[in-house]
Amino acid sequence: MKPQLPYPCLTLITRLGAPQRVAPEHLGPMQRPVLPLHTRNPLASTLMQRVREGIESGVHVVQLREKETFAKELYTLAQQLRHLTAGRALFLVNDRVDVALAVDADGVHLPEDGLPVAAARRLLGEEKLIGCSVHNVASAVQCAQAGADFVHVGTLYATDSKPGRTPAGPQLVRNVAAAVDIPVIGVGGISAQNASTVMAAGAHGVAVISALLDAPDTSGATRNLISALNG
Repeated sequence: MKPQLPYPCLTLITRLGAPQRVAPEHLGPMQRPVLPLHTRNPLASTLMQRVREGIESGVHVVQLREKETFAKELYTLAQQLRHLTAGRALFLVNDRVDVALAVDADGVHLPEDGLPVAAARRLLGEEKLIGCSVHNVASAVQCAQAGADFVHVGTLYATDSKPGRTPAGPQLVRNVAAAVDIPVIGVGGISAQNASTVMAAGAHGVAVISALLDAPDTSGATRNLISALNG
């Protein structure tokens, strides 16, 4: 049976940071030519701890979004997060349908330039969730018609994860929610201070990165967001 997003829904999107690489010019001359080497990102353990604290305090969905991470490490992270979320929260993998299938994630979240929904559905089957990132009503309608289960709508407020993008504000949520009959998740600069406004505009929930991963107290920040969502 396909899982359902709870209402209200709080999604934690991961941000591990760029993988560490050793550039060829920093290696001795006898070792050239050589491909860049990858070492384990030291932030991984911190990320896992924060995700654990978030889940224990009420996070409903964890989305693995690490665009700069090599496939092998991404798979390892996905395994760890699948174990961490099992029976406690839904687990989605951003973009990488292959990794999602490999760890039996609950579904995928497709970026705007990712696979078409129909192609992802053929690979995943009918029992997995498929979400899409959209930035306007037309894209949201297209995704819904193609069979997406939910959409992330943004960027609603200024955020470091989308530098240079003009915030759309909660009106975009209102417009999209009126045009589609699938859950609309607000994203982009969401905090405990504005989450209730996003929900009032018709959102099914919110997705955050820095509001939890940069908080001094992940557990307390999660509880504050949950309280704001319940408004």
